[in-house]
Amino acid sequence: MTVRTDQTAPRPFRQQRFARLPEFPPRPHPYFASTPRELEMDSASLGPVRVHYREFGSGAPLLLIHGLMTTSYSWRYVLEGLGAHFRLIVPDLPGNGRSGQPAVRLSAPAMAAWIGEFQDTLGLRGCAAVGNSLGGYLAMRHALADPGAFSRLVNIHAPAFPVARMHALHAALSIPCATTVFGWWVRRDTMRWAHRVVHYYDDTLKSLEEAREYGTPLETAEGIRTFVGYLRDVMAPRGFAEFTGELRRRRSARQPFPMPLQLIYSRHDPMVPPATGPKLAGLIPDARLHRLDHSSHFAHVDSPAEVTALVLDFLTSDAGAPRE
Repeated sequence: MTVRTDQTAPRPFRQQRFARLPEFPPRPHPYFASTPRELEMDSASLGPVRVHYREFGSGAPLLLIHGLMTTSYSWRYVLEGLGAHFRLIVPDLPGNGRSGQPAVRLSAPAMAAWIGEFQDTLGLRGCAAVGNSLGGYLAMRHALADPGAFSRLVNIHAPAFPVARMHALHAALSIPCATTVFGWWVRRDTMRWAHRVVHYYDDTLKSLEEAREYGTPLETAEGIRTFVGYLRDVMAPRGFAEFTGELRRRRSARQPFPMPLQLIYSRHDPMVPPATGPKLAGLIPDARLHRLDHSSHFAHVDSPAEVTALVLDFLTSDAGAPRE
């Protein structure tokens, strides 16, 4: 691993110009060497939907669930490390990446239920799982609804509390014609927009390859409609209030989280307040919490070696005791 000196280290979260992005990322990765698969699902929560997912590695199954604005591609730097121990199942959530567009209005409960349907279709119920951002939030909701869904769960920097920007975004996107205006803005240059809204501690990790992976699904009207549905409905403040309310109820009743849970949160993040991790750990006293320095909301991109080590330690050792 190359260690940067103070003279070459990038300024945290300083975005480089889109025109200067390299064609390929500076770190090699095996994402395009993973096995692509397609699955036609007749989902009770979303209706008929085509799901694209990747497989990599061998061993017991491990489900990796990406976050908002990304795809299965976001896990590219942890595939080798985790795939040496597990058979990784890495879907593009419906409406994202290479998966099809749902024909119904989305919601957090429906998307959480879809995770269970995807597991059942592939015989994965009871597997371990790792979720980032929105994926971590949905996985935790699914775990509360179905205590047997996962054997262990890792949440990497998921949102959990209804903050002011969520209320503002929900209100803005609920205005008539908001989808049309938002779509016009994004589709002027989807790759440039994808580059602008994804924030890394080390922005030099970005490439045109990544901008293409995240921007291409937004080039169609259907892609914009689904993305707005995620922003407005799946990320609705009311859903987060219900989620944290249930965690408070369980804490008051001294009910543990349904399975061993590890929380991984960065100390710096312009997307989700870094205090979310400690606050969430306060509602789930039996969870492990680990804070990362020099990382981001996408810790598996900025700090893949550290995240891989934390996940493997949690999944393969005694995870009963909480720790900082």
